[in-house]
Amino acid sequence: MRVFYTERDLDLERIGTERESILIMSQFTNLFLVLSLFAFAPLCCFSSKTHGGYLYPQFYDLSCPKAQQIVKSIVVKAVAKEARMAASLLRLHFHDCFVQGCDASLLLENSGSIVSEKRSNPNRNSARGFEVLDEIKSALEEECPHTVSCADIVALAARDSTVLSGGPSWEVPLGRRDSRSASLSGSNNNIPAPNNTFQTILTKFKQQGLNVVDLVALSGSHTIGNARCTSFRQRLYNESDNGQPDSTFDQSYAAQLRTKCPRSGGDQNLFFLDFVSPTKFDNSYFKNLLYSKGLLSSDQVLLTKNEASMELVKTFSENNELFFEQFAQSMIKMGNISPLTGSRGEIRKNCRKINS
Repeated sequence: MRVFYTERDLDLERIGTERESILIMSQFTNLFLVLSLFAFAPLCCFSSKTHGGYLYPQFYDLSCPKAQQIVKSIVVKAVAKEARMAASLLRLHFHDCFVQGCDASLLLENSGSIVSEKRSNPNRNSARGFEVLDEIKSALEEECPHTVSCADIVALAARDSTVLSGGPSWEVPLGRRDSRSASLSGSNNNIPAPNNTFQTILTKFKQQGLNVVDLVALSGSHTIGNARCTSFRQRLYNESDNGQPDSTFDQSYAAQLRTKCPRSGGDQNLFFLDFVSPTKFDNSYFKNLLYSKGLLSSDQVLLTKNEASMELVKTFSENNELFFEQFAQSMIKMGNISPLTGSRGEIRKNCRKINS
């Protein structure tokens, strides 16, 4: 039996073929985009050149061989006592490195001409874990006086906190020295805010030598920890100054959050950044974004405001191992932001104040 095709049938077949080709090309384009992004985020070597010298994992092998063991033992104890402490210590490393570089300037209290970064908007009533760092410093000063910097303690505590939460490990390049100054204005201006636009956040990362891959990977640290009501209230009630909630927020999730985050009051009420596995370091943070359940605006915009970051969110949501690998690389890269090395800076005896 002969089958006769009309001109319309042939047109439909041609259109179907073209659509299939476009779909395949789109998939390849997205894959190429992700691969090309990773090409610009090369593997970080474990020894990194800085303006004043080298950072390398073996820095204390001779001068304080038990340094990393001491840091880890105290972090283990602190996280066992309070699981939230892991996220708090990890956050301190971010907030330190984005201001003057990774120099422990965040740890300084008000003194003389120093105005503490702890008073800045990103840190006030939220930065915590300083007592854990004090305990580590005290133990290290007893083991090997005036040797291990507070800046390196912060970097090691961040790594150990990640591992204890089930996340990746990495060798931390060491050899940072401590600053003799702090920058309140730098803390207010350089650290991305929860309500910043995507472009503003990316610009702040680029100013530190980080790119969109680092931005998305490091945002994945929000797989653990908490945020205060005041950090995302605007999304619930008045996102665009029009009296309406954020349209990119899953509305049932938003309704649930409103029960404990009212229009006024309750500013310090805490909410899990990743409600699925709040104390486990994994890629569920990225899966939440795909369901419009990122808690902060700065989380959800990774999916909604930029194609490159959107593809990275999808990639990390599907591949936990790849997320872990990139997170470790980006943490090493962030830890290399403008460290003081050589004769610059000092080794503080007390992390809260400069040496007299």
